[in-house]
Amino acid sequence: MSYYFSKKINESYEKTLEKVIESLKSEGFGILTEIDVKETLKNKLDVDFQKYKILGACNPPFAYEALKAENKIGTMLPCNVIVQEMSEGQMEVAAVDPVASMKAIDNPALLEIANQVQGKLKKVVMSL
Repeated sequence: MSYYFSKKINESYEKTLEKVIESLKSEGFGILTEIDVKETLKNKLDVDFQKYKILGACNPPFAYEALKAENKIGTMLPCNVIVQEMSEGQMEVAAVDPVASMKAIDNPALLEIANQVQGKLKKVVMSL
């Protein structure tokens, strides 16, 4: 089983980020964190890297249910979604597969929540 699902699209990096954030919002996710990997690697290691951003997405009702089902699940939250530039004008958007992540935990209630979150994240990625 893959630990993510992804889609490549022909669009600018900035436009792709906008579309991803809007699509996440339409599915009830907010962005808790944004990590600009390109900028961070340049500042910390003085290396060049492609445009690559990690968005920490959270759907509060599902996060709340997951925390009630498994109080250490916060170690695996939020759901990460990446936007990376593969080449000029071609982007890849990938999201963690929460079902794959939750299989590490023996809790059927958590797997049920993960299935619902997976559906929403897949809808976000595939709608782009």
